[in-house]
Amino acid sequence: MKSLSTIPFETFPALDALPTVRAVFLQRAPGLDVKTDRETALQRLAGIQREALDVLGFAEMQLAKASQIHSAKVKRISSSDTFPVPDCDALVTTEPNLCLGIYVADCAAVFVADRHGRGIALAHSGRKGTELGIVPKAIAALCEATGADAQDLIVQVCPCIRPPNYEVDFAAEILSQAAEAGVREIHDCGTCTASNLQKYYSYRKEQGQTGRLLAALVLKGF
Repeated sequence: MKSLSTIPFETFPALDALPTVRAVFLQRAPGLDVKTDRETALQRLAGIQREALDVLGFAEMQLAKASQIHSAKVKRISSSDTFPVPDCDALVTTEPNLCLGIYVADCAAVFVADRHGRGIALAHSGRKGTELGIVPKAIAALCEATGADAQDLIVQVCPCIRPPNYEVDFAAEILSQAAEAGVREIHDCGTCTASNLQKYYSYRKEQGQTGRLLAALVLKGF
């Protein structure tokens, strides 16, 4: 856990090692009452999460979010799009300084980055999205957008709910799907959101009344 911003956050060594991207995962906002419905919780979190992103190197960057409908739909986007992007659960871009954002509270946020800096993707993959193959579809869309091969990509799975707190290990399935798609460098932090409510929001443990963690990924402009 790091605390340079207004919200504790974490980063991932595999992505930190890439000079072409910046990736962070914002944890639970200390002291903020989020025992309410999703939209109210997001409204309460919006300002403090934006402040944290600004401190962490995303200042003045547009935050591009997906509508997140538990689908397998992927959209390639640019800064000219309207956000949140409707009817999708994964975003792909080749545009520098456009910050992709995904909210989670037990589902997995999955970072996908081309190691040569040609593009990025960010997917929301819970039980249903994993069953529908949202991550391999995001991998295919990123390859199509950039001309990359799957072997050029790095995949990172963020904190999400896992057994024994959940009956399905969808994180393990995401790893298998990424490997089957041809990705060779695949990482999983291994952290369960339901096991530590001091650091994470958990939809299941908090019975639906909780906040949302924010995964953010940007292709750096040089």
